[in-house]
Amino acid sequence: MAKVIEKDILNILGEEIPLDCSKTINFNIAKLYTSTKVEIPIIIERSKKPGPTVLITAGIHGDEINGVEVVRQIIAKKINKPAKGSIICIPVLNVFGFLSMNRFFPDGRDLNRVFPGTKNGSLASRFAHQFVNQILPIADFCLDFHTGGASRFNAPHIRVDPKNERLVTLSKIFNAPFTLLSKNLDGSYRATCAKKGVDILLFEGGKSQNSNRDIAREGVYGTMRILHHMGMLKPTFSVPDKQEESIIIKKSFWIRAKYSGLLHIKIHFGKHVEKGEILATITDPYGTKRHVVKSPNDGYIINVNEAPIVYKGDAIFRITKELETANG
Repeated sequence: MAKVIEKDILNILGEEIPLDCSKTINFNIAKLYTSTKVEIPIIIERSKKPGPTVLITAGIHGDEINGVEVVRQIIAKKINKPAKGSIICIPVLNVFGFLSMNRFFPDGRDLNRVFPGTKNGSLASRFAHQFVNQILPIADFCLDFHTGGASRFNAPHIRVDPKNERLVTLSKIFNAPFTLLSKNLDGSYRATCAKKGVDILLFEGGKSQNSNRDIAREGVYGTMRILHHMGMLKPTFSVPDKQEESIIIKKSFWIRAKYSGLLHIKIHFGKHVEKGEILATITDPYGTKRHVVKSPNDGYIINVNEAPIVYKGDAIFRITKELETANG
């Protein structure tokens, strides 16, 4: 992790938060058509001892419930009460999308593509600007929780820029089943953190509008391992141990449907498959046609499209192409 500047006082949205303090601040971003305020609760826990400030977020996309559940559990189990330093939790960043179970902001924009935002731009852009300028500067390290979009179910994994050795090391400590080496996308929260020198791990797992207990457990346990590594996990918690090393993915690609029809998945996400293994079948509604989808190579299935119906060209499975061991 980059150098930490320990702070006796945290200044968040104009409020001064001293050490040994628990406080929730409402981040007022806009109003509904009814003039009802839309506020985002920011849950702050500070130890008696100074130390790093960790910012934990979810719900950048309003329909990604599994990420929200991870942060909820971190708060409910009091994992967010640090042995030193500060932990700031924002379970739902895109409250607008959360209310309507929609990925986007009301202006139709993807919040995770408008960072760092602008002062006088669209609603999503204005929110990103406020967040980047008023909250992000406090953080020494960030954890951001996501799920797969639409009906695509992601195997639990961490995404990191392979050029950032510190993050690659921290991803091994988080120890999700998979670690995907991927460059930062322009306009993303992750890219903005990188430009500002703030280390961030992005966790992906599950799918939109769905809560999966196993995925949530991976997110919570990984967070605990990171906090323990930073000396911030209270000794009352047992550090979740894991025997398997994270599988490092250097390259992957989508297997796409060659036919339109009803999709019948035959394998589970995260499974290692061999070349030629049957992954799914695609049938017509009338019982006359049946097409088999086979794996084009050996690899792990890290994303599964769970939609019941697909069109020709739709992405069905994401499969790994190049791997390396977690120890390099």
